[in-house]
Amino acid sequence: MAKVRVSSLAKEFGMTSKELLDQLAEMKIPAKSASSALEDAYVSMVKKKLAPVIEARSAEIEAKKIAEQQAAAAEEAAAKAEAEKERIAAEARREEERRLSLAAQAAEEAARAAAEEAAREAARKEKERIAAEELEAKRRAVPASDSGSRFRSLLDQIAAQEAVLKEKKEEDAKKQAASASERPARKGRGQRGQRGERSDRGSATNEAPAHRRRSNAAPAVPGNVDFPSPDKGGKGKKRKGSAHVEEDRYARMAREAEEYSREKVLEEARAAVEEASRESTGRRKKRKEKREREAEQLKQEKKLEEAIAQGINPEDLDAVKVSEGVTVAELAEALDVSANDIIKRLFLLGTPLTMTQSMSNDLVELVADDMGRKVRIVTAEEENSFSFYDDPKDLKPRPPVVTVMGHVDHGKTSLLDAIRHTNVWSGEAGGITQHIGASEVMINGRKITFVDTPGHEAFTAMRARGAKITDVVVLVVAADDGVMPQTIEAINHSKAAGVPIIVAVNKCDKEEANPDKVRQMLTEYGIIPEEWGGQNMFVNVSAKKNIGIDELLETILLQADVLELKANPDTFASGNIIEAKLDRGRGPVATLLVTRGTLHVGDTIVAGQSYGSVRAMLDQHGEHKDEARPSDAVEILGLNSVPAAGDEFRVFEDARDARDLAEQRALKARIEEQNKVKHVTLETLFEEMSQNELKELNLVVKADTQGTIEALADSIGKMDQSEVHINIIHSAVGAISETDVSLAAASNAIIIGFGVRPQGKARDAAEKESVQIKTYSIIYKAIEDIDAARIGMLAPTEEEVQTGCAEVRDTFRVPKAGLIAGCMVTEGEISRDDKVRVVRDGVVIFDGEFGSMRRFKDDVKTVKNGYECGLGIEKFQDIKVGDIFEAYKIVEVARTE
Repeated sequence: MAKVRVSSLAKEFGMTSKELLDQLAEMKIPAKSASSALEDAYVSMVKKKLAPVIEARSAEIEAKKIAEQQAAAAEEAAAKAEAEKERIAAEARREEERRLSLAAQAAEEAARAAAEEAAREAARKEKERIAAEELEAKRRAVPASDSGSRFRSLLDQIAAQEAVLKEKKEEDAKKQAASASERPARKGRGQRGQRGERSDRGSATNEAPAHRRRSNAAPAVPGNVDFPSPDKGGKGKKRKGSAHVEEDRYARMAREAEEYSREKVLEEARAAVEEASRESTGRRKKRKEKREREAEQLKQEKKLEEAIAQGINPEDLDAVKVSEGVTVAELAEALDVSANDIIKRLFLLGTPLTMTQSMSNDLVELVADDMGRKVRIVTAEEENSFSFYDDPKDLKPRPPVVTVMGHVDHGKTSLLDAIRHTNVWSGEAGGITQHIGASEVMINGRKITFVDTPGHEAFTAMRARGAKITDVVVLVVAADDGVMPQTIEAINHSKAAGVPIIVAVNKCDKEEANPDKVRQMLTEYGIIPEEWGGQNMFVNVSAKKNIGIDELLETILLQADVLELKANPDTFASGNIIEAKLDRGRGPVATLLVTRGTLHVGDTIVAGQSYGSVRAMLDQHGEHKDEARPSDAVEILGLNSVPAAGDEFRVFEDARDARDLAEQRALKARIEEQNKVKHVTLETLFEEMSQNELKELNLVVKADTQGTIEALADSIGKMDQSEVHINIIHSAVGAISETDVSLAAASNAIIIGFGVRPQGKARDAAEKESVQIKTYSIIYKAIEDIDAARIGMLAPTEEEVQTGCAEVRDTFRVPKAGLIAGCMVTEGEISRDDKVRVVRDGVVIFDGEFGSMRRFKDDVKTVKNGYECGLGIEKFQDIKVGDIFEAYKIVEVARTE
């Protein structure tokens, strides 16, 4: 039957393990911790019961998720709007600052230009006035008839004008001053030469008329001197100065336009760079986030692959692994924290422990959650198993491993014999040796490994350890007999292991055979033929007449092709023990089924608590082999002890590591054996169950007839199960087998047998596992025993028993004791430990305990009827004469129904 851990079921429901344990306690379902396993029936019951809770929680989680998404979207939209608002405000601020800066710059330039222009204009006017006054004074001082003096005055005027022009041009530009000074100098020299020549000519031709000399000389002054006449010089000077001013103004305007254009271009460039930087930063951020998402997704995929390869949940992959019953010191070492931190938290939880004391699974989970760490509690079966991960590139096809299961006398052995003969027909000589527990056959050049019927017990043991070595189950059902109890058991085991089932309907050659009836009966257990729309393949065979054997083998190969079975043969070997025994001459002998890698002679292996080197390797025919590849079943010699069926083996490179691991497992097994909890019995049932809040009695019922089982189930169903739930976890017809003991040990159940006896192996297993087997020949005796155990399990009721009464005759005060009542015991016997009820006029006015009890001056424990005593009531002083003290006790009374 399938089992599911409480922790896994809680994760599926979206609940914590603590919440689910509380729910299970209310439903009266046995579960002590988060690592407890629940049967399939319990799982269905829990799912049905908690369906509204799960739906409500799912709706709540979904609503919360939607609300979080909406809140995140609203927050993101608000953030975007705020960012856009800040950007617009920043743009407006920058634009205003730029406008104000340009306006201030323009105003400053205008003011500076106006000041410079005003200064230049004032200086120019002042120079013009001075020059005009000097010229006018010189002109008036020179006589008009004296031509020589007139020429000398003109020369002086020319020289003065040249000096003025030179100063003016030096002020305008230093580079133009040199050329400007050279040009007037050349003109002056030329005119002086001309004037000299003319003077000589004039002196030589004195006889010329005077008016002609004047007409020749007068034009010489304005024609040869670059200075206007006094009446026109002012205008000429003004025009040249205004031209210079115009040139300065246009140059300044050009410079301002150039500066403005440069500033505008720089501002636009800065804005463009800022926008590009912002866009580039956004793109880089998006690319970075995308790379991070891809890396996280790749990490999760790798984590999922590794978890699948190890057969664990991805959430448990990063968890710290601790074993069950871990001590405080070991947990501190695993979590890499101080042991005092754990002890402090345990003290706050109300469970103080020392460093060497073991912790329960619940405490481990609570402490780890409080420290923000994730732990995975590993069971003893998981500790003895190995986890491997192979690269898919290294995997190669391997033969299928097939287990033949079915009811007694349905033809399992005959079918295997028929398959052996088929092997002979194909040319491969050899037979099946029953003690090896496995055989190999060839069909169309392909190999199939069969686990024989003795492997049925190993199949159950390996399933309990979480191992899965069988790829396909061939369920043998007799066509003339139909579905029987062991057939149902085989179906349950196969479904629990998750192995596909091929049904071989045997004995189809008989007249009373009805294969369709077998198909119809199997549909009740979820085995539906493919021709009826199901997933199970059916083959009609006859082992006695070799009918349908080839078709069965081809069907097995077809199922193997669908499964795509692969393994890595190029690594160290690992697998499982199918059978093991102690041979007097050869020592411990173990039959191995290799599931991974290649096993060689001389390899050092560990199997459970056994270890050793492979000294010899034999195949199914007893012939020596040098190696065994995946899906090969071989017999080996060389172990130091006999391993258990279903133990997982592994090859180690170093023999020392193998010995250390085996010794550690043996030591841990001895410690567990010493601390092993005894299983419940009918005699100790009440004592065991009274320690837990959950009341449940599990039964495994085996009887000689189906009617007896139905009668017992009907009688149990009529019992009151409101507080104690009686659960028949398995019922079948036949002797009590070792499988029943294993199931009872795993479920803490009691085995009830009617008209049947346990097998020898079952008795040994029950003694080893401390499982109680009760056999009866009368069904009513069994029902009485179960009912008595059930009644003993019921929680006792609390009843009030009145022990005595006392009447208050007088009151008096005693220092440090308060008010004391002098009483006469009128009924029964009053004890110092009794509770007391003060009754006044038929009304209870106080309910408490005695504070003191004395006779004369002595403290006493009891006072009988007819005696006087002094009684003090604790925390009550309002005692009056005539009050009645009723003494009583609360006792627990076992219920009878």
